[in-house]
Amino acid sequence: MNAPTSPPTAAAPAPRTPSAWRSQLGTYLGLIAVLAGMVALFSSLSEYFWSAETFITIANEIPALAVMAVGMTFVLIIAGIDLSVGSVMALAAATSAAAILQWGWTVPAAAALALATGLVCGTITGTISVAWRLPSFIVSLGMLEAVRGSAYVVTDSRTQYVGDAISWLSAPFFGGISFAFLLAVVLVVVAQLVLSRTVFGRSVVGIGTNEEAMRLAGVDPRPIRIIVFAVTGLLAGLAGLMQSARLEAADPNAGTGMELQVIAAVVIGGTSLMGGRGSVVNTAFGVLIIAVLEAGLAQVGASEPSKRIITGIVIVAAVIVDTLRQRRAAKA
Repeated sequence: MNAPTSPPTAAAPAPRTPSAWRSQLGTYLGLIAVLAGMVALFSSLSEYFWSAETFITIANEIPALAVMAVGMTFVLIIAGIDLSVGSVMALAAATSAAAILQWGWTVPAAAALALATGLVCGTITGTISVAWRLPSFIVSLGMLEAVRGSAYVVTDSRTQYVGDAISWLSAPFFGGISFAFLLAVVLVVVAQLVLSRTVFGRSVVGIGTNEEAMRLAGVDPRPIRIIVFAVTGLLAGLAGLMQSARLEAADPNAGTGMELQVIAAVVIGGTSLMGGRGSVVNTAFGVLIIAVLEAGLAQVGASEPSKRIITGIVIVAAVIVDTLRQRRAAKA
């Protein structure tokens, strides 16, 4: 009689080879070089760009984009996509403003409601996508519209001014840098550790690389997928608080089109749209590149159409360069 066997478990990831380390180092150096080149270019084109005020302004404007990009990195790694993050950010800000201004809630309770709103939205997107095996692109596109409409309903289609109720989140904390920026940095570090040093992170990468292999190894990808979308929604809720604190208002139109900026930052950072590969630290560099590009174009007086054209070219160029680099690495 055969002895019972234990269920298979996910195999431990193979240690990184020297070529893998060189590839990762090359990615870091490439992103740093692009960022440094952009700073040098705009500093030569505008006498006001190279200043502490410019860099502090950039740092204080990127936290909302950065925290949403952290969540989107995990979503893209599992070969998904979430187009609703900008709308979720607006709804989270709207619910917190309504809680403070209309319902008389305390600020901590309103902040918790904003986070819960994002969490629920992300969970719904992930659950529907997994339960009915629908493309996350379609599900999140529907959520984008539904959530944006909900933001209009909550705010009565008007900007809600919350004043300085949560302004401490965007107030200067150290050297002019806001607490929101420091929080975003901490989230980047923690998320990178989760992705690279935990079983959950290895499972996320494994699902994006070969979901069927993970299933055969005894790992159920469904709850992991739902958790990834739920956390992304939670981070969009946090971004809503950050945006509301910076503007001292909740605008139902806030975040319109921001999902494209988030995806662009993640893709510029080298995360594959096909899944299985990505880095939160690289995404942070992508966020900085997007922010510096926008700030530099604004200072040199570029028109809005020109900004969009140049940003689009940079995104496509980044994807092409990353694809070529990966092909060279595969041949090595």
